Amino acid sequence: MITTPLSPSHFARSVMAVPPLARLLDRSLSEAGNGRIIRHLEAGGVSLLLYGGNANFYHMPLSEYDAALAMLEQLAGPDSLVVPSAGPSYALLLEHARIVRRHRFPTVMVLPQQGITTSVGVANGIREFVAAAGVPALVYVKNDGYIEPEEIAALDKEGLVSAIKYAVVRKDTSDDPYLRKLVSMVDTSKIISGIGEQPAIVHVRDFGLAGFTSGCVCVAPRLSQTMLAAVHRQDWVEAERVRGIFVALEDLRNAINPIRVLHQAVESAGIAETGPLLPLLSNVGEEHVEAIEAAARALLAADGQPANPVS
Repeated sequence: MITTPLSPSHFARSVMAVPPLARLLDRSLSEAGNGRIIRHLEAGGVSLLLYGGNANFYHMPLSEYDAALAMLEQLAGPDSLVVPSAGPSYALLLEHARIVRRHRFPTVMVLPQQGITTSVGVANGIREFVAAAGVPALVYVKNDGYIEPEEIAALDKEGLVSAIKYAVVRKDTSDDPYLRKLVSMVDTSKIISGIGEQPAIVHVRDFGLAGFTSGCVCVAPRLSQTMLAAVHRQDWVEAERVRGIFVALEDLRNAINPIRVLHQAVESAGIAETGPLLPLLSNVGEEHVEAIEAAARALLAADGQPANPVS
């Protein structure tokens, strides 16, 4: 596992994958399942692994956190950089920070807390987390009102930010006053699009963001890497062609639930048994499995790999 700092060069080389976290039927961590997901990504050229919402770090018991970090540290290949998450509550940020210090991760993403927050309060919480954890934070902007661009810029000037994952969904991706303000205040080489392939072209082309995160890259890593390369050489026609291949699975994620559908898609594609989701989430209903399986297998085939159900 890479332990040197996260830098813009990493975003140029790799999509930042946001994988699910595989579990056994008793809900314990599955080393074999998570190893299969990581090897699938690495074989497709992906070297950035971010464990956050799709891995359901929001609801991970504190008693499991150290073991989860140790497992990811051990499973990642020598050329991969792994970013776990902490939080989202202030109490968990402090508890997680103490555990992060036992490991060698170069940065940790702070999960956004919904409600009972202020922008200044969030910024101060991030400051305390970084001081306690001893590593800079990857700031995750998911909703308006969570943290303002001025606070992010102040944190960045203090040397506390490794990167910013921008994931606020807009009806029109190109019409985003918040993002326009953010890129005027923070070096865009530190900001990545955080909502998968669908808005990535606009975010990189029109706002100058450095790269993008993806969940569906866990099914089709080669395709996602192909799109990243096209985006960076400004081949927008090719980037749009590849983006379209992801639409079927992304539409299901948007219609049902992004985390739950990806969890099922990775298993249905035959990549790894992902097992049960921890409450307060739940696995998709049986009525959705057939459609997810068809989309996931088609995407895997487009990536140049056969679909083999996990036995």
